[in-house]
Amino acid sequence: MFLGVDHVENGFIRVGAAVPKIKLADCKSNSEEIIRLIEEAQNNLVQVLVFPELSLTGYSCGDLFYQDILLEEAQNGLQKILDYTADKDILILVGMPLSVDNQLFNCAVLLLKGNILGVVAKTSIPNHNEFYEKRWFSSGNHAVSKEVNLCGQKVPFGNDLLFQCSNINHLCIGVEICQDLWTTVPPSSLQSMQGATLILNPSASDEYVGKRLYRNHLVLQQSAKCMVGYIYASCGYGESTSDLVYSGHSMISENGTLLEEALPFSHDSYLIFTELDLLRIVSERKRAPVSGDLMGKNINQFISFRKVYFELNQNKIPTLSRKIEPHPFVPQDPQTREFYCREIFAIQTNGLKKRVEHTGADKLILGISGGLDSTLALLVCVETLDCLKRDRKDIIGITMPGFGTSGRTYENAIQLMKNLGISMREISIKEACIQHFKDIDHDEKLYDSTYENAQARERTQILMDIANKENGLVIGTGDLSELALGWATYNGDHMSMYAVNTGVPKTLLSPLIAWISNMPKYHNIKTITEDIIHTPVSPELLPPDQNGEINQKTENILGPYELHDFFLYYMLHFGFRPSRILYLAETAFKDKYSRESIIQCLKIFYKRFFIHQFKRSCLPDGPKVCSVSLSPRGDFRMPSDASYRLWLDEIELLE
Repeated sequence: MFLGVDHVENGFIRVGAAVPKIKLADCKSNSEEIIRLIEEAQNNLVQVLVFPELSLTGYSCGDLFYQDILLEEAQNGLQKILDYTADKDILILVGMPLSVDNQLFNCAVLLLKGNILGVVAKTSIPNHNEFYEKRWFSSGNHAVSKEVNLCGQKVPFGNDLLFQCSNINHLCIGVEICQDLWTTVPPSSLQSMQGATLILNPSASDEYVGKRLYRNHLVLQQSAKCMVGYIYASCGYGESTSDLVYSGHSMISENGTLLEEALPFSHDSYLIFTELDLLRIVSERKRAPVSGDLMGKNINQFISFRKVYFELNQNKIPTLSRKIEPHPFVPQDPQTREFYCREIFAIQTNGLKKRVEHTGADKLILGISGGLDSTLALLVCVETLDCLKRDRKDIIGITMPGFGTSGRTYENAIQLMKNLGISMREISIKEACIQHFKDIDHDEKLYDSTYENAQARERTQILMDIANKENGLVIGTGDLSELALGWATYNGDHMSMYAVNTGVPKTLLSPLIAWISNMPKYHNIKTITEDIIHTPVSPELLPPDQNGEINQKTENILGPYELHDFFLYYMLHFGFRPSRILYLAETAFKDKYSRESIIQCLKIFYKRFFIHQFKRSCLPDGPKVCSVSLSPRGDFRMPSDASYRLWLDEIELLE
């Protein structure tokens, strides 16, 4: 049964980290401030909220932790919070000291609707440098009791608890406390191996120069390794400043991506929140499971967890606060984008370099159309021969004007080859194609697929035969997006001897070419590449319009490539169903495309993706450069005759 878009939205859960301005050892004031932040969080539809370590008392109480009145008032403060949240559908973690089995434990208490779900005791008690916790607290490993009486409730206690939501798919919560994360094998590693998809970390990390970056890397790395959402809330203003200062640095991350951050010393008291995508987390785990083995043995031989079950109504989130990037293959941050471009160009050139050395090719042969694909492929060839200390004249660039070639692309192709100093040839395909049309009895005025594909195959034949003549390799120019849509002529531009662009999506071509053109050695082609970047994408197989301009524009036929790349990313990388991809696309492109236009493009994407798998089943070699690849020998295995019915049926229900 199809569940619709409401089902899709259930993959997101809004979570938050709250840092109260505390009064050290004043549990009454602290509980009131915690309640104020809970109210703010609920008004913002937060469903899981984490407060810092020992937030009811303050972390830096020192020997006051031995005072019975402080421990009792902490429980009174907890009761006040329980009373306030009795009708609140929000899961809350607060930190407090707790005396159990004649020992004192540093604890995280999980609350929901006035009930205590469980109490997690800190495992790793630091006792080095500025930390003296062992003076007061025992490790959760030393706990004897499995349950504790707290605020009139008998609840699970220990460091072996996982909290499983019964009515929200894939929500399983693990807890580790501050220093637990900094150990060789953090509890969250074991918890994620037992199914935890969200880790809560109440912390009290003091600040000194450089620590924020280290802490940031630690949280992001752990969320990536464990494939989890991670909420880190650290104490801030109000803690003792006798020897240390606490900054309130807090983070929310997902699978190694920082979604939200409160920078050190940004506020005295604050709340940050965003949404975690549970379906994305689970999808990552399906492809690369968080291993259930540890040193060749099952994890249960080392530790077993008790599960505490709870129900949490899923809030209807009207608008996601987290940004869904419309171009998932293209980093928005300029520094990250530059890093990606450098890496991709290096992967392409090193792949081709190895192939040239292995085959002993004398020449590199490629068709130059004046478009994005052939421009990038040519730049890869040039960089490769430069690395090999070979003459650029060993690259034979061939422009092959046909019936649809425009003056703009022709001139750009010629100038590009001249300025790069390669060998140039011009071979018109018009007469050969006209003769071919006669041979196969095709009307040359009938602009159908035969008319178009004959030109593509004629160009490929020229390239292949010259490669044979020159002991060269034909370098393919087609990109990942074209392969996904089958926008290539079978045994035409579909074929080459090494396809350097096969892993590059269309939306990444322009940023990549622009980055290469900014390199000092390529400054002489910058003006040319800028015009190429702004030229409409076209195979130029149909005659130009009456003004000599490009008449056949690919995106007028297929729909925008930015939508197709978006669909491709979420379909292949996460395996999302069409309804969820539509929801994400509507969010990402809400100010650009209507729901109806996205749906129509989505239909085109799925139909073409399935129908044209046979072209991808026999692709030439080419390097993977992004997280998504369509190589039949690498990332993607799909039968050429699979049906698209399930996917199209769901899309039709969305209309």
